[in-house]
Amino acid sequence: MSVRQMKFGLFLMGVGHHIAAWRHPDVRPEWCEDFTFFRRIAEIAEQGKLDMLFVSDGLAIEPLSHPAEIVRLEPFTLLAALAAVTHRIGLAGTASTTYNEPFHIARKFSSLDHISRGRAAWNIVTSYYEEEAYNFSQTAHLEHRLRYERAREFVDVVNGLWESWDEEALIRDQSSGIYFHAEKWRPLNHHGTHFSVRGPLNSSRPPQGKPVLIQAGSSQDGIRFAAHVAEVVFTAQSTLTDAQRFYQTVKQEAARAGRNPDHMLIMPGVAPYIGRTEQEAREQYEQLQELIVPEVGLAFLSDYLGGIDFSGYSLDDPLPDDIPETNGNQSRRQLIIDLARRERLTIRQLYQRIAGARGHFTIIGTPEQVADQLEYWFLQGAADGFNLMFPYYPNGLQPFVEHVIPILQKRGLFRRDYEGTTLRDHLGLPVPKSIRV
Repeated sequence: MSVRQMKFGLFLMGVGHHIAAWRHPDVRPEWCEDFTFFRRIAEIAEQGKLDMLFVSDGLAIEPLSHPAEIVRLEPFTLLAALAAVTHRIGLAGTASTTYNEPFHIARKFSSLDHISRGRAAWNIVTSYYEEEAYNFSQTAHLEHRLRYERAREFVDVVNGLWESWDEEALIRDQSSGIYFHAEKWRPLNHHGTHFSVRGPLNSSRPPQGKPVLIQAGSSQDGIRFAAHVAEVVFTAQSTLTDAQRFYQTVKQEAARAGRNPDHMLIMPGVAPYIGRTEQEAREQYEQLQELIVPEVGLAFLSDYLGGIDFSGYSLDDPLPDDIPETNGNQSRRQLIIDLARRERLTIRQLYQRIAGARGHFTIIGTPEQVADQLEYWFLQGAADGFNLMFPYYPNGLQPFVEHVIPILQKRGLFRRDYEGTTLRDHLGLPVPKSIRV
């Protein structure tokens, strides 16, 4: 029986997750659109035997958006380029079910899986930026519940399109002139509430059977959705207790949905600040905190709370009680409100706290201390692995690979080398069987 080990995704977000990362003296702001920069990060991550690179996305910006979101490379384009210069690491990209069509997404991720020889993953989002609607000929963002209803059908259609071809359908026999077995090819003929899709997909069966499915919603709608479709769940959890509760809830929901909970990996986000001493790590953190532009920090907080207007408050006031409801990211909004109430933070302290990791688990310390915290969450039933969110790149990543990974390897908690070639191999996820319909 194999020993359970941690899984690691590397969350790429411009030059870093901290909203002031672009101002750090070791960073060049233009790197966010420089492929050489991303190639270097991918090389370091693959050197560390990390499971996958993860690229987030958004389809709208505001003047005071996170600098990493104002301009950024489109995920499919970036990941296809990285597929050509990497060999083992998985490649996960974000695509919205609200502002795309199933045929497009099925074809793009199947193509990425072929190009990378089985390393693709789809991070399924329903879009929480309400402004995205205005870029897609809509006057309003689809209501939260309906976004998830649409997403369920969207994923069903994509899965069906990936089943268009059996594994042995394409024989391509040059001597006989027979290109494929007609009986091993099939249209989908889907007619549902939101979509009508004939199929089949003009891309053969993906090398992994289907790309790995990732989901990041932590609201009740998001948890129910993840329980039915997700193989990896990204989540923001700032305390061990909350992480344990979320872990158990999602695994139990998956079991109720008739799935094997072991075939679903829970990976909370974590932002490590690593120094030779704890004081050095703390200084790294404080250096970035001092670079926060207050207007950007306040706008960042307002956005996550659903567009609250702070103009009538002092930054040294506590968070107001009357936080309006939002049609955006509900789980993250609640996490931030809970953080403010639990620690009695002022508005200023709150935007400073979320500036680096948006409410995700933050560790500040030596390589040993970082390894200890990751191990504790892992062994205490809070995580199957972690989505790494470094405050700035590439210098935030390098010490993790050079110093934290060896500690985890020595403890038997992380691989010493890739055991397979596909992302499913890395994550220990089964290859779906070809389904005859």
